[in-house]
Parts: sequence; structure tokens; C-alpha cells
Amino acid sequence: MSQSLRGKTVLASGFDAPVRGEIRRFEQLLIILDDAGVIQETHAEGSARYEQLLSHARQAGDLVAQPAGTYLLPGFVDLHIHAPQYPQLGSALDQPLDVWLKTYTFPLEAKYRDEAFAERAYGILIEDLIASGTTTALYFGTIHAAANRILADKCLEKGQRALIGKVAMDHKELCPPEYRDASVDEALAGTQDLIDYITRHPDNSENRVKPVVTPRFIPACTDELLGELGQLAGAHDCHIQTHASEGDWEHNHVLDRHGMSDTESLDRFGLLREHTVLAHGNFLSLADMERIKTRKAAVAHCPLSNAYFADAIFPLAVALEKGVRVGLGTDISAGPSSSLANSLRSSLWSGRLLESGTDPAMAPGERSSRAGQRIGMHTAFHLATAGGAEALGLPVGSFQPGMIFDAILVDPEAKAAPIRLWQDLYGGDEILEKLLYGVTRANIAQVWIGAELCAGEAV
Repeated sequence: MSQSLRGKTVLASGFDAPVRGEIRRFEQLLIILDDAGVIQETHAEGSARYEQLLSHARQAGDLVAQPAGTYLLPGFVDLHIHAPQYPQLGSALDQPLDVWLKTYTFPLEAKYRDEAFAERAYGILIEDLIASGTTTALYFGTIHAAANRILADKCLEKGQRALIGKVAMDHKELCPPEYRDASVDEALAGTQDLIDYITRHPDNSENRVKPVVTPRFIPACTDELLGELGQLAGAHDCHIQTHASEGDWEHNHVLDRHGMSDTESLDRFGLLREHTVLAHGNFLSLADMERIKTRKAAVAHCPLSNAYFADAIFPLAVALEKGVRVGLGTDISAGPSSSLANSLRSSLWSGRLLESGTDPAMAPGERSSRAGQRIGMHTAFHLATAGGAEALGLPVGSFQPGMIFDAILVDPEAKAAPIRLWQDLYGGDEILEKLLYGVTRANIAQVWIGAELCAGEAV
């Protein structure tokens, strides 16, 4: 990392969304950071102490002014990534889910027994995600202890804030023999190993990387393993991640096997608790949503992969109205884009399709009975930043005092991909909309995690 903002005062214009449905725009905001990269104070232009603090920071050589015409945004929080699947991003998406998993995905994940392959693949993944603005990532790993350790090492080396889980999958009838845990004990030992490795890592004194208990999903796990993982998560107060009510087959499997929904079943195994993240949730009932809310768990909404493999749309607006915590996920690689900005944009159109329907043979008012399903850009931006952070219980996602400075600097004048703002015609929230609809990796000039520069050139 070539430059640190720790102990500095940042001068920047930009946006954040600490409250769902609301956007905060700031012009030439002073953001005062302590030596740990935590925001101590913010001062708007024209406020009582603004000029005094600005002058003091200049004289002390502590002022870091972001270039005119750029915009500071909170870093993106991605709540669902299969780290080992990155090499197959954009491959075989025309296949049914079971074929995609058995023919492509499981064989690829099995390759991570090769530590050299894991080193190369994970290094590329993390660099690409940081450069695309993902400052916090919730990762599924593989069954391999060495590869999971490498993923943690790479996140610490490159500075990404991450939560990493050893995938637990021991069901002999539903997991391939060449890629599964041989026993409940093996799955638990591998999970415990990763928890110990991450929490004791000498380079992880700031807890930038955290362990996650990770049953792949109920069909991949025996009941014994699910119960033991629930106890393990409780004993270590760990985050939990899994898939829940994603598609017809998985959802119906749990109903047939346990006589209840995924949400109810996970709850009885002790796997539904605060900081549990359920990926997808397309078939959640209102009762399921109430249970998730009560347990203070969350849903990772993955609109792109839902379109390819779930054949359903998560009722995002309903979940938010019920008070469920929700963030966004790319679902690499069932989602064919590694950019959380694309997930943000997809959350907008998926809600519109759910509300309006798509059958042109029907009258507009008859195409769907799902009124009130669309969300706005304000909400989508919140979900991609502060909403995802709240789901994980992390102090990031906005530029308020007490938050850690995880941020991206967007340059709309990037030569490779200019964003035409037309500021003589549009202003305020419309500028943010143009930024979020247009932002690509080429527009992300700098990425700061914990106030340390992780991508881009120093000012």
C-alpha cells in the first residue's frame, strides 16, 4: 500500500446512504480520521469550525484533497461470493443448475487441492474485486484447509475486508464422492481449523478478516453436521452463511426431508442467528421473513444469479417492508458479473419485472398481481453499502463518525469509460444515479480500505 490516510483529514465531495431510502450528498466535506482509520469527525462546508480545521490540516500537512470532479462513495459490500468459482465466471450459464454444479462447478472447486492453483486464482480474484470497488467480501471457500488459509492470507496481503468460510458438505448421496467431507468430524475439524487460523493470524490484529461457519446448503449436509455446525458457531460467536430457498429443487428438498422451510430448519439447528446471511431467499414466506427478522439474520439478494438459476425473483420490497436486513451479492460465478454495481442495477430491474409482469399478451394491469415491488436507486445504493455492512455487523458503509474509512473514488471523466453527467442539466440525486448506472472498473480511480490505499494511485 503506497499511501495511508490514517491520521489525515480528507477533503472530498460525494454521497453515502446511512439510512435506507435516503441519500446524503456532501460537497467539500472534511473527514477527520484517527490513526486506526476510523472517522472521528465530519464537518460540512460553512459549519462553525470548518475553516479553522481546514486551515489547521493544511498547515500540518495532513490535508488530502480529492481531485475536483471526482466523487467519494462508500466501498461496496458483497454478501455472497463463491471464491473458487471465479475462473468459470460467465461459463455454462445455459445449463440447468444440477448439470452446472456436477459438470463444471464441483470439478473446478476440487482443483483447489492444488495450492499453487489456489494462490494464483485467489490473488487474481481479490485484486479484481478491490479494483471494482468491493471493499468487503463474504466468501464461500472450498473443503480444502490449505486453500482456505491461502484465501485468508491473500485478503490480508491485499488489504480486503473479508469473511471466509470453509464449505461444509458431507451428504454422501447428494455430494460427489471426489468433492465432499468424508465425515461429520472431518467437516467440523476443517471449520475449526479455519476459525483458529484466522483468529490467531499474526497479520490480522485489526480483525479485518473473520471466519464464517458455512454449511453449503441443507441438501449438501447431514442433519448431524448441521446440528454440530450450529453449536460450533454459537461457541465461537461466528458469522454463518448458507443458501436458503434459492430454487424449486432445493426449496422442495428441504420441505420433503424436514417437513418445513429452510428458514425453520436452519433455526432449529442453531444456524439462524444474528449475522447469519442467507443467500437468495426467493421462496421465503412471510412467516420465514418474520423469523429472519426476529433472529436478526439477513438475506443476500443476488438478482443476476436468480435470473439464471432460480427462475424466481426475491421479493425484496416485501422483505424490506417486513424489516428484514438485506444486502446485495454477486454470487460469483452463478452471477456472471463480479461487479457489485451490476448487482445494484439488477436489483432495480428485477423489482420492476416482479411488479409489472412480462407477458405482452396480457393487459398491463393483469400481467402481475405483485404491486409495490420496485425499489429506487436510494434503496439500492444503501443495500450495496451500509445495508450490507449492517447485515454483517461491521462499522463500514458510510462516512459517519465511528465508521471505518472504506471508500472508493469515482472519476466520471475516466478516458476509458466516461460518465456523462450533464451537470448543467442535472444535479443532486440525479448525479448519483448517473454515477451508479454508469460506473465501471475504469471509473474507480482509488479504493481505500481501513484508510489504506488498496487500488489506484495515491493523490
